[in-house]
Amino acid sequence: MVMFVFLVIALVVVVAAVTLAVVGGGSRAVLPEAGPETVADAFPEDRPLARADVDALRFPVVLRGYRMTEVDDALSRLGAELAERDARIAELESARAGDQAHAVGGPGLLAPPPEPGATEEGPADTRGEGEQR
Repeated sequence: MVMFVFLVIALVVVVAAVTLAVVGGGSRAVLPEAGPETVADAFPEDRPLARADVDALRFPVVLRGYRMTEVDDALSRLGAELAERDARIAELESARAGDQAHAVGGPGLLAPPPEPGATEEGPADTRGEGEQR
């Protein structure tokens, strides 16, 4: 029983010391007031994003998770950059496909195929021998 009373008293002393350290202190507080955390320049504005920029991004934690506006801004910037890169990739792929078509078959590759029964001189004569023109 003596051990139990000793542990309770020790626990009360520790809790009191921690409470005084955090709350007390008067003008010279042990724990200074912390300013609000914000993401300073989440992404660089002067160049396109790189993998390292995304890896280095850290959002400050607040009472209920993260600040929604900061996360929304970062996701909007990422979405815009990805859309821009997708458009550029599609543009380059279509230009490459056009260049390859000209290199393989020349300009005639893109012309429609001749009609069946037509010769180089013109369309074939499909009338019988007894018919006149």
